[in-house]
Amino acid sequence: MAESSAAVRVLLLNGPNLNLLGSRDPQQYGTVTLEGIERRVRALGAELGAEVECAQSNHEGALVEHVHRARELDGVVFNPGAFAHYSIALRDAIDAVETPCVEVHISNVYAREPFRHTSVTAPVAQGYIAGCGPAGYELGLRAVLARVEERRSAVG
Repeated sequence: MAESSAAVRVLLLNGPNLNLLGSRDPQQYGTVTLEGIERRVRALGAELGAEVECAQSNHEGALVEHVHRARELDGVVFNPGAFAHYSIALRDAIDAVETPCVEVHISNVYAREPFRHTSVTAPVAQGYIAGCGPAGYELGLRAVLARVEERRSAVG
């Protein structure tokens, strides 16, 4: 974890198909692009004293590698996309790194198909936000920063 005087470092991580935001099913996901979301979250991070780096992959193994690298960071805001529903590898990676992680979903997964109602990754995340649209990412950043502050207060 970074020293308390240093900027908090957070990874904004997105899973499969989220690179298509803005054109993929706009009724479900809206018209904001992933780049637009990343800009908004980086700007909010700067306001709140956090450095936000962004990554996206359609590949499970690459996402696991990003989560592993998060051991060097203070927190993760993660939209695992469809992998949330079945990726034990991502679940185990999130659990193993012990870096605060908040899971985010743009749509209300509970208003969708029944197979989306279960997340195998959520039980090891420190927070879960769904159905708030792209603003959920900003809520996720605020939530993960609160978790980071809690950890820092407990240590120091």
